[in-house]
Amino acid sequence: MKILITGRYGQLGSELHDLQANYPQYQIVFVDREEMDLSNADQIIEVLDKEQPNVIVSAGAYTAVDKAESDQQLCDAINHLAVKTIGDWAAKNKVKVVHISTDYVFDGNSETPLKETDTPDPINVYGLTKLKGEEALQTSGAVYVIIRTAWVYSTYGANFVKTMMRLMNEREELGVVADQIGTPTYARDLAQAIMDVISAQNFVQGIYHYSNEGKISWYDFAVAIKEINGYTTKMNAIASDAFPTPAKRPNFSLLDKTKIKDTYSVQVPNWRTSLEEMIAKI
Repeated sequence: MKILITGRYGQLGSELHDLQANYPQYQIVFVDREEMDLSNADQIIEVLDKEQPNVIVSAGAYTAVDKAESDQQLCDAINHLAVKTIGDWAAKNKVKVVHISTDYVFDGNSETPLKETDTPDPINVYGLTKLKGEEALQTSGAVYVIIRTAWVYSTYGANFVKTMMRLMNEREELGVVADQIGTPTYARDLAQAIMDVISAQNFVQGIYHYSNEGKISWYDFAVAIKEINGYTTKMNAIASDAFPTPAKRPNFSLLDKTKIKDTYSVQVPNWRTSLEEMIAKI
């Protein structure tokens, strides 16, 4: 079986690249924007025609959430139109697609963990383009699994954990938003979940939610980073309206993982365990 994975140098793509040694039975091809520019539909089709994969992992995305508010056309091209192109090609060629989406398809007003059946209602451009990508894949006729995730971090790329570690090294005091609730996702764990889905005996089509276990705020996350590293930085809990950003963020992003655990027997580690593992690797 041949697997083509987009977003090679992203956080998730990098973790999937590390995992490939554990799956010698598969031929895995990685592409990034140099090989397959997701804003160029013709190039997407050209690469897929050449590689002829059996499974496409759509891990590449436009993820600059604030920049997306002013860069709507490119964001839509990558997060929506590219997914439509991949889905249409996959349907025509009878190929499976595993597509990575986001908690940002929701408005953040829920008070209970978000299920796959909950109605999406994005509050920013990034979330809207990701939802349109999901819908395009669902209507393409391709056999698909969509995995929504949240608060992704990794030893690779730029992310909250690395930013906090840098700031805690530089500053004596930090304010972190305490009224946005969810659970972080260690990209290594998500990469393993994706490989579990691909390797499963039955490919059960549908939307699934995946993040690490637990329920915390960004402030709680930052405090844990401080504790694990032994920093002495004074941490202040602040409200999100004290830290305005171009794109609105959902206040509640806690994902219910029951479906992916029941369907694919995916193991979901606790957020703190995974954070300690990631920091130890750095």
